[in-house]
Amino acid sequence: MVKFFINRPIFATVLALILVVAGLVTLHILPIAQYPEITPPTVQVSAFYPGADAETVAQTVGLPIEQQVNGVDGMLYMSSNSSSSGAYSLTITFAVGTDIDMATVMVQNRVSIAQSSLPEAVIVQGITTKKQSSNIVMMLTLSSRDSTYSGLYLSNYASLNMTDELTRLPGVGSVSVMGAGSYSMRIWLDPNAMRIRNLTPDMIFQAISTQNTQVSAGYVGQPIAKADNPFQYTLTVKGRLTTPEEFGDIILRTEEGGKILRLKDVARIELGSSSYNVTSKLKGQPSAAIAIYQLPGSNSLEVAKGVREKMEQLAANLPEGVVYDVTLDTTQVINASIDEVLVTFLETTALVILVIFLFLQNFRAVIIPCITIPVSLIGTLAVMSALGFSINTLTLFGLILAIAIVVDDAIVVVENSSRLMDTGKYTAREAVTEAMGEIVGPIVGVVLVLLAVFIPTTFISGISGQLYKQFALTIAAATVLSGFNSLTLTPALCALFLQANKEPKFFVFKAFNKVFGKTQKIYDDIVGRMLKSPLVTMVIFGIITVIAIVMFMRWPTTFIPEEDDGYFLVSTQLPPAASLNRTEAVGKQIDKILDSYPEVKTYIGVNGFSIMGGGELSNAGTYFVILKNWNERRGKEHTASAVVNRFNREAYGIQEAQIFAMVPPAIPGLGASGGLQLQLEDRKNLGPTEMQHAIETLQATYRSKPQLLSLSSMYQANVPQYNLEIDRDKVQLLGLQLNQVFSTLSYYMGAAYVNDFVEFGRIYQVKIEANDQAQKVIDDVLHLSLENNSGKMVPFSAFTEVKEQLGLDQINLYNMYKSASITCIANPKYSSGEAIQAMEELVQEQLGNNFGYEWTSVAYQETKAGSTTMLVFAMALLVAFLVLSAQYESWTSPIAAIMGLPIALLGAILGCFVMGVPVSIYTQIGIILLIALSAKNGILIVEFARDYHKAGNPIRESALEAGHVRLRPILMTSFAFVLGVMPLLFATGAGAGSRLSLGAAVVFGMAINTIFATMFIPSFYELLQLFQEKVLDKFNRKQK
Repeated sequence: MVKFFINRPIFATVLALILVVAGLVTLHILPIAQYPEITPPTVQVSAFYPGADAETVAQTVGLPIEQQVNGVDGMLYMSSNSSSSGAYSLTITFAVGTDIDMATVMVQNRVSIAQSSLPEAVIVQGITTKKQSSNIVMMLTLSSRDSTYSGLYLSNYASLNMTDELTRLPGVGSVSVMGAGSYSMRIWLDPNAMRIRNLTPDMIFQAISTQNTQVSAGYVGQPIAKADNPFQYTLTVKGRLTTPEEFGDIILRTEEGGKILRLKDVARIELGSSSYNVTSKLKGQPSAAIAIYQLPGSNSLEVAKGVREKMEQLAANLPEGVVYDVTLDTTQVINASIDEVLVTFLETTALVILVIFLFLQNFRAVIIPCITIPVSLIGTLAVMSALGFSINTLTLFGLILAIAIVVDDAIVVVENSSRLMDTGKYTAREAVTEAMGEIVGPIVGVVLVLLAVFIPTTFISGISGQLYKQFALTIAAATVLSGFNSLTLTPALCALFLQANKEPKFFVFKAFNKVFGKTQKIYDDIVGRMLKSPLVTMVIFGIITVIAIVMFMRWPTTFIPEEDDGYFLVSTQLPPAASLNRTEAVGKQIDKILDSYPEVKTYIGVNGFSIMGGGELSNAGTYFVILKNWNERRGKEHTASAVVNRFNREAYGIQEAQIFAMVPPAIPGLGASGGLQLQLEDRKNLGPTEMQHAIETLQATYRSKPQLLSLSSMYQANVPQYNLEIDRDKVQLLGLQLNQVFSTLSYYMGAAYVNDFVEFGRIYQVKIEANDQAQKVIDDVLHLSLENNSGKMVPFSAFTEVKEQLGLDQINLYNMYKSASITCIANPKYSSGEAIQAMEELVQEQLGNNFGYEWTSVAYQETKAGSTTMLVFAMALLVAFLVLSAQYESWTSPIAAIMGLPIALLGAILGCFVMGVPVSIYTQIGIILLIALSAKNGILIVEFARDYHKAGNPIRESALEAGHVRLRPILMTSFAFVLGVMPLLFATGAGAGSRLSLGAAVVFGMAINTIFATMFIPSFYELLQLFQEKVLDKFNRKQK
């Protein structure tokens, strides 16, 4: 077949052009993303119980729903939050690859089963089940330049004019406005005025319900019976009210003298906010923060592009003085990462070509790899498209590393053909034909080994499997196409372009040849000595292997290296029951710190919301701090993690609150923040006080574990509360009904929902509540009154006693256990894997079996991935060995070919040591690649040694000659690879963590493998070949 293409170069060129055209066509349709689809899909269930405390919400709403949802197909874990604001949220996380639409349907079906067990007030409010990505793609802000507009106006302007438009964009999952809340008709009742007039909240509720209702009035002139009416008219009547004035005119009752008692006589009515629990500020000024969440499976870059285009259109209609900003755009890190990798790609290509030119010293010879490299890489794009891949960090890494692999095959053909031409015995066509006869076997073997190493990794499940798959199949595709080109296009080009080398005149080439000649001599001498001392060689190799394995097992590990995503998060928590005003005061101190940082571009403060707890809390706040572009803050002291550490040191001086900053998770959507998230579970129902004590114990003792830098939790069990002890006997004796007591409390103190009104083309809620003067202190509750069956007003103090107590303002459940979220930050000197182990030991030492725990988010994935690492390596080695055994029809020769792996592994770990990085999943990917590349070098030597031995040469002479002949192409291909990927070691900016982690492994691993493993392989070939001939062959003859 090869001879056919040597004689038909146009045919070979046409095949190459087909690959190029296919790749270029798909280049424009391949989506671009930071990562493939590796974030576990989630489904969210939301409900609201007006006026209920956290315990009531958890018991009456949370437990019925979670008992039904628990165990739904594909579920990994679920977590819920019940807050004292009455809000309930349940997030179910599914395994990667789960059909999220089907999962949403299954969850909805189970929620429907639980609905009959829920309170009527919750059912009336509605229960929402929707697929939700926890990944905020963008955050927009609306603000007023001159403070003309309030936060309430800005929030509702965004809700009315922007959210619907943005929600309809392709790929947008949901749009959430964080700020002053949506409009609501607030009826602020005056309890004193109502008591004087013998009115109760029930009466107000009934009056609003009957007088603010939609009416269907009917028609006039309907064709009834034999009526002969020329026209038919629709009757309309004002049913629903729309303005505060109209609500104020609601009639409560008529009095003597024809007087009418109206709602405005006992209440203040205004168009206010449905909730006053949260405020949003942009750099300290009132604003509306608009969070854009993407749909699972959508392309975040396309989402961001669509949002920006839509906002440009909507900006034309903004009120004067109102401006919008794209405050946070998480896709910027994607673009920056892709750009950085593309730069690395170009640098790699240039360095590879430079190395080839240095070794071949022939411009015509260099042209051939320069043609074949793009053909294979561009053709790989077509395969990526067919596999449904995107252009992301993993596939670009695969293409970068594939450059060196692709050029290997071309170099082997060119170098061997040039070597034969330099003898002066062959023409170009004859030399290529002869050369291909020698190297078709090694080329096919290298391709098969690379496939054998990478293909098995695609069967791994979970996030690790997705990461391996994208990288492995990209390289596998490039390898196959490279092998195909090496058998078709490359020999055809060699026959056309190659000429015999002349004595080089350029001083650089002369110097290089002189150095290489000395290197060749040293190599031959060392290999010769090693062949004469096999026992010493085996002992040295054994020591290297033990050192490599021990270092690999003990070296710090992490799942995904920490990245600088261009922003970080700040979580604040004041003492229990602190008001929102106090939280905002602490926010002003945080503003001062952030304003002093030159790296900070802007920031959004959301007071009253906890990103750690996931709910509304008056004593909590969350900041999104956006940093300047990476090229404006170069240097380690200006990275996101450096700014976070500096902020945490300064914020420690704010005594009023617990404040800590953290970087976002390395994989967007995998958790709320960076760090390691542990869920401490009260499996024995010891209660919140014991849970609080357990957390305080861990916080007091974690410093005994040097692997842990910090340990924090927002859990608060001792939140001051008041318990109203209602004497039920007295309630009956006073002529009251117990449900009347409860409803009065709910109406006055719980912002009770009555019904709806329509304004601005939207439906809003009508709520009644006691005015601010009637709910300042606890005694105000005792002054509330209600009417008994004799028509007299009875105060709450007649049957109620107030007692102070401590309780929870929010309850979190994890897999149905009451839990507390603990965030662990690993010491930079240790890995996240070591921090996980240290934290588990700490929990066991301090808490024993009193509490259970589970890791979640990134830590969950890391613990799951840990058990697959050795399996992946074992599979790669086993399949590579079996493929080579089949090719060589030998059980011993393949062992010699892959014996360089321990040296490559040692080099990879030394690289991690030198660069100061832990072993991450990128390091593991690099080690798998090293298995293939070290085997490739071994194949080149073993294949030639076998051929020389078959030609009648002694085993030792064959081994020595194979090493001598193949040293130049091995050094050429290996140095091309090492120098080509060396830019990864100097990575900075966006995505630097992953590039550095991968580069440390492959650069050092391949360099050390090339220098040392090529010396051991001839010795191993000799030993194994002697064993084959003297033991196995003899045994086989006896068997026959």
